Amino acid sequence: MIEVRGLTKSYGSKKAVDNISFTAEDGQVLGFLGPNGAGKSTTMNILTGYISSTEGQALINGVDILEDPIKAKSFIGYLPEMPPLYFDMTVNEYLDFVYSLKKCKLPKKSHLNEICEIVKLEDVRKRLIKNLSKGYKQRVGFAQALVGNPKVLILDEPTVGLDPKQIIEIRTLIKRLGRNHTVILSSHILPEVQAVCDRIVVINKGRIVANDNADSLARNLSADHKLVMQIDGASEEISKLLSSVPDVERVFVGRQIDEKVWEYHIEAKEGTDIRRDIFRKLASRNYPILMMKSNELSLEEVFLKLTTGDEYGGAEKTAERFDLLEKGGDK
Repeated sequence: MIEVRGLTKSYGSKKAVDNISFTAEDGQVLGFLGPNGAGKSTTMNILTGYISSTEGQALINGVDILEDPIKAKSFIGYLPEMPPLYFDMTVNEYLDFVYSLKKCKLPKKSHLNEICEIVKLEDVRKRLIKNLSKGYKQRVGFAQALVGNPKVLILDEPTVGLDPKQIIEIRTLIKRLGRNHTVILSSHILPEVQAVCDRIVVINKGRIVANDNADSLARNLSADHKLVMQIDGASEEISKLLSSVPDVERVFVGRQIDEKVWEYHIEAKEGTDIRRDIFRKLASRNYPILMMKSNELSLEEVFLKLTTGDEYGGAEKTAERFDLLEKGGDK
């Protein structure tokens, strides 16, 4: 497992990482997210022993990366964004080299055969790495990280530059590896994180602003007094009708679903449940409700809300996305 305790990294008076703590348990895939300049790369570099921290500890399988870096690094398999490949070597030659470099004690032939089977490299083992596709080069990068069967895998943007088919294959591989390894996955592709990660840590301005699973983050940050509805009927009339419901504060008219079907985002006073009143009001005018759900945020909206304070990414985007109807006002 990985345990980070009060980790701080300062460059002069500036703190790139400011007293952060989190853990990644055995058999867990942890997503590590943050905007550019948030301290994400600095944290990853500390965990892999590339740079030292100013304060705090980073423990890899119980070993402090600063106090005993050789032992701590023996537990880590690291795949950087640009895999450290030697293009003039064949895949076999490169994996032999990594095996020797890591001073691996496992039976060489069976161990490397197993790795190549896991990452699906059997058909290209005799080919020069420079002649491989981007997807296969990424697989070779995964293979070198798995040499020695490390307990911890640290993956930095593992699907960058891959096509959709390759991305799905790498995601499947990560989920498979997560059964027997502790995995930290850094990525800017939010659907990817949501698809493979058991837990998500979000860092912003050097501090952790969230540490939970994706569903809980969305549920906790979403307001239970907001609804999304699809209603069949004249949009202007329905908007006025929704705005007249007691405790409704504002209505956003969203995208058009069909010829007479529009999407509506309704915000009510906190602590109120307006669903029954809305149903009765619309039923009295014979407007069919085709869909009603709470306005739970997507992972992208959660990320924006945590790092900018606005799940829509700013007032301009909000204005582009919705026509705002204040209660009792005009469009």
